[in-house]
Amino acid sequence: MKKLKRNKLNGTNVPVTKEVNCGKKQKLTEIHLALNSDPVDIETLRRAAASQGGLLSNELRRKVWPKLVNVNVYDLPHKPRKDGQENHKDYNQVVLDVRRSMKRFPKGMPSAERAVLQEQLVDIILEVLRCNTQLNYYQGYHDVAVTLLLVVGERMAIAMLHTLSKYHLRDFMDPTMDSTKHILNYLMPLLEEVDKELHDFLLRAEVGTIFALSWLITWYGHVLSEFKHTLRLYDFFLASHPIMPIYLAATIVLYREQEVKQTECDMAMVHLLLSRIPQDLPYELLISQSQNLFNRYPPAVLAKRAALQSSKSLSISTFKAFQQSTFHQRPDSVLQRLTKAQATTSRQAHHSGLDVALPQDGGQRWGRGSRMVKMAVWGLSATLGAAIFAVAQTAMEWAPDMLLQLF
Repeated sequence: MKKLKRNKLNGTNVPVTKEVNCGKKQKLTEIHLALNSDPVDIETLRRAAASQGGLLSNELRRKVWPKLVNVNVYDLPHKPRKDGQENHKDYNQVVLDVRRSMKRFPKGMPSAERAVLQEQLVDIILEVLRCNTQLNYYQGYHDVAVTLLLVVGERMAIAMLHTLSKYHLRDFMDPTMDSTKHILNYLMPLLEEVDKELHDFLLRAEVGTIFALSWLITWYGHVLSEFKHTLRLYDFFLASHPIMPIYLAATIVLYREQEVKQTECDMAMVHLLLSRIPQDLPYELLISQSQNLFNRYPPAVLAKRAALQSSKSLSISTFKAFQQSTFHQRPDSVLQRLTKAQATTSRQAHHSGLDVALPQDGGQRWGRGSRMVKMAVWGLSATLGAAIFAVAQTAMEWAPDMLLQLF
């Protein structure tokens, strides 16, 4: 893979507006067809999210993001309970972090509206943690939660964060930083594979990888000032392997190669340079190069090196099962029809005095203990009239999780 340098961008032909609009229309058509396929065409949605321009709009994100993490928009958790929140062990830290998150909300947003969203943000985080006692809050978790809240709303944000916390973010939610450090340890071998000279310079500077910690655990939400850039990266990460943020970190460092090498070979100086991400980075180029880097040096290849064992990462070891679980989703039109049929059957059973077993306490089934019941619905078949359609999914039980500090 060619080294990423700024001069590689010089002379790039910019496509004319007509071609760009044509490409957007084609992508919109592909996304629409993928969403309405039965089952949903997840691979097409992933390609659309990762390719040039991402998912284009928040309207599309509200439709595609849930599919990328296997969330049924017609079976969302209820609004969070507020009773007993103050007794949660992480309540004070969550409230403190949310109060500090003012810069994560759109500029010019009325203070009253922001206050409502901040209250919802606290509720979302505490609800997911309450339903998953094996998970530990970490500073930076709220940066992921607020991005979801601003795009998909409170109830869908709870459902998405619930899934992400058990898979993509799982290593960051251990009681110690060991799993997080393990993921960070993929960074230097990646740099060594592409640019040995840069890698050796960083070793001499003894800078380590801590400069990339906040990038990794917040999916860059904490360090980017433009929300549109954060959204573009979330499109990419939701469609990718959970370790992809580290590949992007490597790509950013490689892109800044000349700056790094011209800096004094001193830990403090190099750390200061790298920890401050330029806000004018060519994100589409970096995303493309990150994907290329991942294809050339996948985690399994890097894991063969010393100190890198994929089995130490729950995010990595469970990704294949998670990915497979997304391939059998029904389109929203079908889910809506099935949900309406379920409601009709329930009402008919109630009026006839039948005792029909239906899901109880719907808002709480998102992670009580170590089990998650997805949905039991009644549907109509084309030839037989009424039929029962049930789907159940059991989530894995995890070992204890983590609390880490944001550097």
